[in-house]
Amino acid sequence: MLEQVLQPLPLFLLAIIALYTIVLVVLLKKTAGLTGSTSSKIKKIQQSQSEATLQHYKNKADEAMRLNQTFRKFVPKQFVDHFAKHGSETLELGRADEDELAILFSDIRGFTSLSEQMSPQELMNFLNSYFLRMNEPIHKNNGFIDKFIGDAVMALFDRPAGSNTDKAQDAIRAALDLRYAINLYNEHRANCNYPPVNIGIGIHFGPVIIGTVGSDDRMDTTVIGDSVNIAYRLEALAPKYNTDIVISAQTLHQAEAKGLFEYRLLDWVRVKGRKAPIEVYEIIDHQDTNVKQLKLANAKLIEQGLDYRKQQNWQQAIIHFQQALDMYPEDSLAIHHLEQCAKLQHSALADDWDGSILLL
Repeated sequence: MLEQVLQPLPLFLLAIIALYTIVLVVLLKKTAGLTGSTSSKIKKIQQSQSEATLQHYKNKADEAMRLNQTFRKFVPKQFVDHFAKHGSETLELGRADEDELAILFSDIRGFTSLSEQMSPQELMNFLNSYFLRMNEPIHKNNGFIDKFIGDAVMALFDRPAGSNTDKAQDAIRAALDLRYAINLYNEHRANCNYPPVNIGIGIHFGPVIIGTVGSDDRMDTTVIGDSVNIAYRLEALAPKYNTDIVISAQTLHQAEAKGLFEYRLLDWVRVKGRKAPIEVYEIIDHQDTNVKQLKLANAKLIEQGLDYRKQQNWQQAIIHFQQALDMYPEDSLAIHHLEQCAKLQHSALADDWDGSILLL
C-alpha cells in the first residue's frame, strides 16, 4: 500500500496541480493589485478632502481680511490705536477717553449753488473725486478723517507716539497741503472746462472726549467737546475774513509756530456756542509771495488797532486800521475792521464788554 502511495502521480494530476498553482498565483497578484489601487484611491480622496478643508479656511481668512479692510473704511484704525494707547484694544459700546488733539474742519465754498448745477450722479462723482484728493494730505501728516459731513471733512490729528506740539504742527501742515492739493485739482478741472473749487479750513487744538456711541446693533465712534465746536466755527469764519486757513491762538502756541509758519492776527471774537472769546489768526505760507509780504508788513498795525478797539479808543483804532489799508489797499481784513469800528462806536455796548465781536 505504502509503495502505491509513493508511486509518481499520474501526469494529468500533475497538470491539474500546475494549472491550479498558476491560477492561484494570478489571483493573488490581481488581489494585491486591487488592494494597492484601493489604497491609492483612499489616499487621493483623503488628500483631496484635506486640500478642500485648507481652501475653505483660506477663503474664510480672505473674507475676514476683506471685512476687516472694509470695516476700517468706516471706523479708522487710528481710533483703535487711540484706545490701545489707553489700555484697551477693543471697540466696545460706551467706551470714552479724554485726550488733547488737533481738530481740522474743511468745506467747499459755495457748495449749495455748485451742487444745484449737477445731476445726482454728477454730484456724487464730484464729491468722491474731491474727497479722494483731500484724503492724502491728511494721512501724510499723521491725521485721519473722522467724518464726511456733506461736503465737509472733519479730521483729527492724534499722533500716538507724538507730543501735543507734533499734533498741532501736523494739523497746520495738513491744512497747507490741502491748499496745494486743491490748486492742483483746479488745474485738472480747468482742463475739462469745469469751474474752480475753493475751500475754507479751521483748526483748533484742545481737549476732547473720544468714544463710542449708539446701540447694540448700530455703533459709531465720535469726538465731542468744546474744542470740536471751536474748530467748526473757525472754519465758518474763513469766508467772513476772505481767507483760507483760520486757526486759534491756542493752536499756534501749542505748535510753537513762531519761525516755522507765517501767520497774521485776524480778530478777537466770540464764536457761536461759546461765551469766552478767542484770538484767531490766518496761516499765509501758501499765499502769493507779494500778498504774503504785504500782510506781514501791516500785521503790527492790525494788532495795534485791535488793542485800541478793546479799549474803545475808536479814533486810534480807526487810524491804525486805515494805515494798514494804505499799506495794502486790497486788504479785506483792514476794510472789515474799519467797518466794525464804524458800527461799534455808535452801538450801546455793555459795561463789561471785552472788545470781542460775535460773528454768527
